[in-house]
Amino acid sequence: MKKLSILMLAIATAAVLACSSDIAKYNVTGINAPEDGAVVYLVDKLTSAPIDSAVVSGGRFAMKGKAAKDAFLSVNLEDADWLFPIINDGTPVRINFADSVAVGSALNTRISEYDRKDAAEYSEYYRFIQDYLALSPEEQQAQEVEFIKEYEVRLKKYADAYTNIIVENLDNLIPVAFISQVPSLAGKEKFDEMLSTGAPFTQHPYVQDLKRRIDESEAKNQASEDRKRAIIGQKFLDLEEAAPDGTMHKLSEYVGQGHWVLVDFWAAWCGPCKAEMPNVVAAYKKYHAKGFDIVGLSFDREKDAWVNAIKEWDMPWIHLSDIKYWDSKAAEVYSVNSIPDNLLIDPQGTVVARGLRGEALAARLAEIFG
Repeated sequence: MKKLSILMLAIATAAVLACSSDIAKYNVTGINAPEDGAVVYLVDKLTSAPIDSAVVSGGRFAMKGKAAKDAFLSVNLEDADWLFPIINDGTPVRINFADSVAVGSALNTRISEYDRKDAAEYSEYYRFIQDYLALSPEEQQAQEVEFIKEYEVRLKKYADAYTNIIVENLDNLIPVAFISQVPSLAGKEKFDEMLSTGAPFTQHPYVQDLKRRIDESEAKNQASEDRKRAIIGQKFLDLEEAAPDGTMHKLSEYVGQGHWVLVDFWAAWCGPCKAEMPNVVAAYKKYHAKGFDIVGLSFDREKDAWVNAIKEWDMPWIHLSDIKYWDSKAAEVYSVNSIPDNLLIDPQGTVVARGLRGEALAARLAEIFG
């Protein structure tokens, strides 16, 4: 993270203050910071702009100034992956890095308490996922059903922890510091439900901007899904990419040539793709002799990883890629914004289904081939 010049900080601060006619002083100090010479930033979460900074000396730092009253701010230590959230209510805040405790007004002291509790719950949730990912592919497959059941239980517990913070504080601004996690953990419906309460936090500029951004993203995703579905019932769209040996090939060389074809969008770096691939391999081995082919269109960014995955995952079909990650031609032509994804195309070249995975793929092919 680069250090901001005094001029840049002044401009950022002026921009924040210009958005509000009501301002309050901030006084943020810290002790036991881990590294002398490190820079601490005070960031306005609405604009994502630093409004102040200080250099740690003797484990201490101090920042004083003015910002919008009740602005949602965070204290960030450079190169650290954590932060301290605060509301600028005009009361001094003191942060002790030794125990991650922030003490200030009753509001900010409680925010710090909730934040530490959340960090502990997240660590437990994260370790559970990492323990599963550390297993071999064979062990993961053997434990997949139990993992998914337990994962859903733990995810709900973690989501409930966030929603409970909101419910417990409908009379104050504490939810401002935690509401951003609700859409991804508990769903947008729960997020909208909480905003419909009309509680004080719902009118906060940060929350209003968050809602705007989420609504815009949802509309964009819906438009993308509409484009995805629009191709079903239409002729496939041709494109050209390279095979592992570097030769260029068009999709039309393999699609619409009298066989059923699954155009499979995947990547070597994609964990869900790896988990799904045994189902695809089984389908290919079962129906290839009956006229079923697969063309894999990879979203990889490294050729070696792509080629090695083809061998290691036992994928004996046609493979093409332009090694351009999400800038792949396939992403543009077929509106692919998540993988795994696929198209099932009939012998005449008409797309008949999209996104068939697991049992859905097996059932559709059984219906076709008997």
